[in-house]
Amino acid sequence: MSQRPITNVPPPVVALLALGLAAQIAIKVAAPPPRAAAEDLPPAPSIAALRLASFGDPVALAKALMLYLQAFDYQSGSKVPYRDLDYGRLEAWLARILELDPRGQYPLLAASRLYAEVPVETKQRRMLEFVYRQFLLDPDRRWPWLAHATAIAKHRLHDLPLALRYAQAIQRYAVAENVPLWAKQMEIFILEDMNELEAARIMLGGLLERGEIRDPNELRFLQQRLKELDQRVKSGVK
Repeated sequence: MSQRPITNVPPPVVALLALGLAAQIAIKVAAPPPRAAAEDLPPAPSIAALRLASFGDPVALAKALMLYLQAFDYQSGSKVPYRDLDYGRLEAWLARILELDPRGQYPLLAASRLYAEVPVETKQRRMLEFVYRQFLLDPDRRWPWLAHATAIAKHRLHDLPLALRYAQAIQRYAVAENVPLWAKQMEIFILEDMNELEAARIMLGGLLERGEIRDPNELRFLQQRLKELDQRVKSGVK
């Protein structure tokens, strides 16, 4: 079908079209930008429904859901700050994803390094506790995220008792050979920060006696720390 040149269109029709286009542009410019509400994060489906939807490949579905969840702050061109998300629903989504793929690490990485670092203390604490509970289900693989949670509790929340609880859990339950000594030593240094010098001295002495430390530099460093603790305990210096 041949096309007529625009010069053949009557001027009143062209003017009408131009007016309509201008009106559309004006409405678009004047309209407020689309806003996404944090509470729009839907409730997490049941694990039974998710397994049915996975068609026998729960790991692939878990990865897809994690991408969906992490990108949820972008909705209709707007950004919802992570701090405004409904953390009850967020926690449920993360738990479901871990149920689908228990060996997956990304949900706990996001929980400890993304969602737990928002400037809202109640939400920080909620994520840290989520990481702690999930750590207990697989300590030898999930200890890095609880170690990061320990650092947040100590340096961001300034809650030494909470940091100590997490550090004690790592020391007690993460027993695999690939768990580094620095992770197991966190309890000692937090005890020292809390002025629990005698407890720190006993723990450090026990660590050295077990002969688990192979690195000469680390061994010398800890031996020096033990001497300093002995001196502080004897002198009563806090």
